[in-house]
Amino acid sequence: MNHLPSEYLEQMEKLLGTEYTDFIRTYRETPARGLRINTLKVPAAEGAALLPFHLEPIPWCETGYFYDHHRDRPGKHVFHAAGLYYIQDPSAMAPVEALAPLPGEKVLDLCAAPGGKSTQIAAKLQGRGLLVSNEISPQRRKALVENLERCGVPNAVVLGEDPRHLKDRFAGFFDRILIDAPCSGEGMFRKDPESCERWSPKATDQCADLQLEILDAAAPMLRPGGILTYSTCTFNPSENEGVLSRFLKQHPEFEVQNVPGAEHYQPARPEWADAPSDLSKAARLWPHHLRGEGHFVAVLKKIGGPEGTKQRAGKLPPVHNQAVQAYRAFIKETLTSPPDHEQWTLFGNHLYRMLDELPPVKGIKVERPGFYLGQLKGKHFIPSHAWALALSPEEVQRSLNFEVEDPDLYRYLQGEAIPVNLAKGWTLVTVNGFSLGWGKVSGGLLKNHYPKWLRWDENFFR
Repeated sequence: MNHLPSEYLEQMEKLLGTEYTDFIRTYRETPARGLRINTLKVPAAEGAALLPFHLEPIPWCETGYFYDHHRDRPGKHVFHAAGLYYIQDPSAMAPVEALAPLPGEKVLDLCAAPGGKSTQIAAKLQGRGLLVSNEISPQRRKALVENLERCGVPNAVVLGEDPRHLKDRFAGFFDRILIDAPCSGEGMFRKDPESCERWSPKATDQCADLQLEILDAAAPMLRPGGILTYSTCTFNPSENEGVLSRFLKQHPEFEVQNVPGAEHYQPARPEWADAPSDLSKAARLWPHHLRGEGHFVAVLKKIGGPEGTKQRAGKLPPVHNQAVQAYRAFIKETLTSPPDHEQWTLFGNHLYRMLDELPPVKGIKVERPGFYLGQLKGKHFIPSHAWALALSPEEVQRSLNFEVEDPDLYRYLQGEAIPVNLAKGWTLVTVNGFSLGWGKVSGGLLKNHYPKWLRWDENFFR
């Protein structure tokens, strides 16, 4: 506990009073670890039974499970590479459970990296509707894209904009918005001692001002009747009840709702920030009350305001005939049936499947304008790793399945070519029937197309 700032300890003792002793004791305990089954790939109960880990259900997330960090290393298992689960702090699963998106809805994750909550939203959408995941940091955006692709998300667009630049383009557009706001991170001090070095009372005030800016930008993007969930991983009232109190005074079109699953949490404390009493409907997740780190979650409903005007999709750059022919040749030679969606666009020589409901994105920083299909190289089409991870063996003409114990599986993951007795052509490589990547059979060899940046080296197995 020596790493904890003295001013932080004084703050918490003042806030918690008689609970302070129990709270501070948690810093001598091992943090709980969690993973969430990706139901885009496998039903939760079936996935949990398949994984070779000691799992216990997380009460507030029906797809979430605690695992034993001392015994299990789920990040080093091939099922993680196949996207069957996402490793996530148990408390961090609470905001999307409170958001409760439904299949077919349009959802915005405004501060989305590294992707835990976006992939959780995507699983609830079940491939229907639209997910817009926005992250302003270019480096963090790379992790976001990688996690969405690994989890086989087919209906996400990734943007990289300041939220203030989005509000006019998406006015009244979204059914639900998640703001997992950048914060001082007090709730993560136990797991991330280095974050303590960045903490100060001044930093918490700066975070609160930024959080209010983000909320102000998000408000007009939500349709009347829509739901906005605001969350942080910090304890201090200025970034939680205080920010929401300021926001609600400026936005009377919003009202506070009860947090779904609130029986697992403690109520928020409006009296700590001279906030309206109905903010007690928000929730605080305390490490001395549950197996997880510190979190704050509030659900707001937009009860008024103008309806959004439906915008036509922007005109897409034309896809030249050579690209269309190469793509359709790949479809004919590789898939069992053609996709029922054929609205594409080319960014450079990269082909994307566009999503019908997306408004024009000209002038906005776009990392992924739709589902990434692959790259055109001359007359040839090279399918993307993202597409492989979104397919099942039933959707392709050729697949090569490995069991977890098969040594050839790990040769594939290390980038080696594998001798096979298969017809030539693009082949989906799977593990226990779950897609893992592409190979291309030629001359009795499966030539390896597992991405170089994802390949396992010998140290990975230790």
